[in-house]
Formats: sequence, structure tokens, C-alpha cells
Amino acid sequence: MTTTTLVTRLRALFGRGADDGRLGSTVSAARAVELVRDGAALLDVREHHEWRTGHAPQAVHLPLGQLDKAPQRLPKDGPVVVVCASGMRSRTAAKRLRDLGFEAASVAGGMGAWQRAGGAVRR
Repeated sequence: MTTTTLVTRLRALFGRGADDGRLGSTVSAARAVELVRDGAALLDVREHHEWRTGHAPQAVHLPLGQLDKAPQRLPKDGPVVVVCASGMRSRTAAKRLRDLGFEAASVAGGMGAWQRAGGAVRR
């Protein structure tokens, strides 16, 4: 008899198996930094004035309102980590990207969390 843990059931409920290696809908900033270092694309969906205050050097900038351009700007063959100021817009963007067939997750806590987790920021 196999015992199913609460975490396993929650992962299954939210679309991520226990060991399938896929992203959940949201990742911690520390995990996001690791993913990007390992080759994941980083998409920043903040507005232009927010981008100019500081952004990750490797990020693709595409404000949320222009997300329809994502298929032309992002690789389809790997994970996409999505960041905004707080994590609200990036959740919306990650969901839309998943609907388009991307493996995408939002960074919990936004750019502040990204920076606190050791993610580079260029001003």
C-alpha cells in the first residue's frame, strides 16, 4: 500500500507531480535564481518605468499588456520564469504562457525577492 503525502496530493492537484521535474505555477525567488542560472528564460512583465529602476541583466522585457508577443521572444523548449514587482502580474503572465504551451512559473515576491535571493539587478 502506498501512502500519499499531503504535499504529493497538493502537487497533483495543482498540476505538478511529485517527481516529474516540471515547474509549479509559482517558484521561490531562490529557486528562480537557480533555474535562470541553469538556463531558464527570465521574463520581466513590469512596465517600462519599472524596468528602468532595475532589472535582471538576462531578462527579456515584455510588459504584461504585450504578452501576445511572447511566442516570438521566448524559447519554447525550456522553462520560463516570470517576474514583476510583487508577483501578481507575473502569476497572470505565467498562467497565460502555460495556456500557450510554455512551462512557466511566477517568482513569488517579485523583483525584491529576486534580489534578496542573490539575483543580479542592473540599474
